[in-house]
Amino acid sequence: MQIHHSPLFDIEKVTEHYTEKDGVPVQYVCTTDLKASDVPVDVYYRETPHPQFGNRYFGLYKDYHRGHMMITNADIVEELEFGMVVGPDKRYYYSQSHHDYKVLDNGQVIDGGRAYVRSSYGAIMMYVKDGKFYPADINDLIETYSVDKERESLYTNYIDTKE
Repeated sequence: MQIHHSPLFDIEKVTEHYTEKDGVPVQYVCTTDLKASDVPVDVYYRETPHPQFGNRYFGLYKDYHRGHMMITNADIVEELEFGMVVGPDKRYYYSQSHHDYKVLDNGQVIDGGRAYVRSSYGAIMMYVKDGKFYPADINDLIETYSVDKERESLYTNYIDTKE
């Protein structure tokens, strides 16, 4: 399952820096609001809890008032739901923050971040566990795939009749 992300910072540089600094592998998970609306955070995961703070997830975000990057505990990410839609490239897309309204080339729309889920053809609900995304209900993936194939067929037939 491929998920489209739009990180705030350079993922390679951040993972390299914190992997070296903390001495354990660190991986990017997603970019999302955590507690504050419209304050997206790049969320990273480490398998072992941080020795000083005890968290396995941390987040980096831009503090526009102070003019620099901030770090925060992001363990709450495992309590959040992510509504996702399938794009024309077969990747999954999610709204990163409350007012992050995405319109994809195949007509799919996703909006609301973690505040609410608004989509054009229905969203697949996902959650994060141990640094990875999982479907809340596997049947959503199967149903979405079937609907997507049907929609693709209808679109192809429509284009063929226009030519």
